[in-house]
Amino acid sequence: MSRRGFTLLEVLIAVVILGLGLSVLLLSMSQAQNMMLTSTYYETCQEVFDLGEMAYPLSDIKDEKELEVQETKATELWDLVSEERLTSAQEDKFHGYTWERECLNLHDNQEDIERLGNLYVLRVTVRWGDRHTGDGEEESYTTFWRKPK
Repeated sequence: MSRRGFTLLEVLIAVVILGLGLSVLLLSMSQAQNMMLTSTYYETCQEVFDLGEMAYPLSDIKDEKELEVQETKATELWDLVSEERLTSAQEDKFHGYTWERECLNLHDNQEDIERLGNLYVLRVTVRWGDRHTGDGEEESYTTFWRKPK
């Protein structure tokens, strides 16, 4: 006598394997979506870095007192570098982003700075998100500026 069909144990094993496969698939989709959202934030962050460098170029600075720039909204940076108005989509994109440049050794001993060849260390920071609720993020890089002779 031959049996046809599956036993209950075979069906349960197949359901468990299928469930694990679907769980892994949904988890990877969720992580991919989160990565896409994060990459959008970093893309906008890079644009704000560029806007800040265009608005306050290091090549135009003659005195170290001009190195530091207070935290400035990205929309204000746009106004400094472009004659065109921001579109509503651009305003939404740059909303909450700020740019700041600080000199890390501005108040050091002048002899130490001269020993370094009049080299100043700068940190440029872009911030976004809501810092008051703890959801704020920031990205920064360090660069250098040499005082012209």
